[in-house]
Amino acid sequence: MNSNSAPAAAPMFSRGLKAYTVGLLTLIYTANYVDRQIVAILLQSIKTDMDLSDTQLGLLTGPAFGVFYATLGIPIAYLADRMSRKKIIIASLSLFSVMTFVCGLAQNYVQLLLARVGVGVGEAGTSPPSHAIIADMYGPSERAAPLAVFALGINLGLFAAFIVGGYIGDTYGWRVAVQVVAIPGLALAILAWFTLRDPPRGMSDNKASGTAPPLRETLSYMWNTKSIRQLLIASTLVITVGYGAVAWLPSYFIRVHGMSATQVGGILAIMIGIGGGLGTAFGGVFADRLGKRDVRWNLWLVSAITIGVAPLSVIGYLSTDTMTALIWLAIPLTVGALYFGPTLAMLHTLVKPEMRSLASAIMLCVNNIIGLGVGPLSIGYLSDQFTPLYGPQGLGYALAAMTIVGLWGGIHYWMATLNLRDDIENAQTA
Repeated sequence: MNSNSAPAAAPMFSRGLKAYTVGLLTLIYTANYVDRQIVAILLQSIKTDMDLSDTQLGLLTGPAFGVFYATLGIPIAYLADRMSRKKIIIASLSLFSVMTFVCGLAQNYVQLLLARVGVGVGEAGTSPPSHAIIADMYGPSERAAPLAVFALGINLGLFAAFIVGGYIGDTYGWRVAVQVVAIPGLALAILAWFTLRDPPRGMSDNKASGTAPPLRETLSYMWNTKSIRQLLIASTLVITVGYGAVAWLPSYFIRVHGMSATQVGGILAIMIGIGGGLGTAFGGVFADRLGKRDVRWNLWLVSAITIGVAPLSVIGYLSTDTMTALIWLAIPLTVGALYFGPTLAMLHTLVKPEMRSLASAIMLCVNNIIGLGVGPLSIGYLSDQFTPLYGPQGLGYALAAMTIVGLWGGIHYWMATLNLRDDIENAQTA
């Protein structure tokens, strides 16, 4: 788009078209998350089938996927700020769906590891362009809610992964399970090709977008904006705990509480899929309403909830009674992805329209290099260390230990509010 052209196509984006676009992008993100997290419910089956250690499983669910997912997101988003975001999303969606199917064909650990790398490569290209499309359709005071709806892809994806993966994994084996969940992504790619619309950049800001800046300029802008710097630290710490928990919770309930994969899949689908979905959606709406009074409430809310649920998680993980563990973990699992909508809303309000895809990719890169790279692998390593001392409960101690990182993240969310209003004002006048 020419830097001097106005967003003339804005009136073409009716409320219904905006809602449809958010809905379609949410379904694509759901497919993204199903293919990403399906291995979590299948870890115990994969461990038994291939005779793997918890550290190897942590590598499979963490760095093998996360490093490529995070780093490739930046060059892809760089292109998305200059090219068709729709085509990039469709190409990425097709690739990760095919590679998920290939995971089911793996005959050894190395082949499975390489297939997971392929999934990470494909998934790198869907989220940043999607974030930018949504931010271009909705103004600063109404972004948290649609971005929270988009974040429902996390909960819907986990719901599907746990339900489908648990049942099919128990009935037909883990290989069939990963192949079945790959199919909807290809159908969505066809639907997106015919129906997805890409709004003009800067449409919601009522001004034309400038020329997309180079990577170095965007990095410098983000690092020199104090609120964004704190958002990067806070979201990375919180997502590290979240990725670790999602990767290992099924194995925790199977080992410590003697459940089958089908039972665990059903319970976690309800708690994380349905309960977590409601928490994420209402969190975004609530943040938008509070944010109209004081924009800092977007992050005060996340900070308070993140810090408040940490003790509940510790009690739940260390409980040897199944019902007690489920009760204490219910609230943490319900609000686990609440941070997503407010965090992205503030990021896209703090950066210029022409750098939105790249800014999202940079945040996701930092989040996932550390979150996916460190979270599941750290818990797997700690579990291997604790298990000789505590038996199967060693995994519970490993999960409990990681909650300290979540507390740390909550503090940085509060620190991000200290300069938030000034930084937003500077961004809007730049």
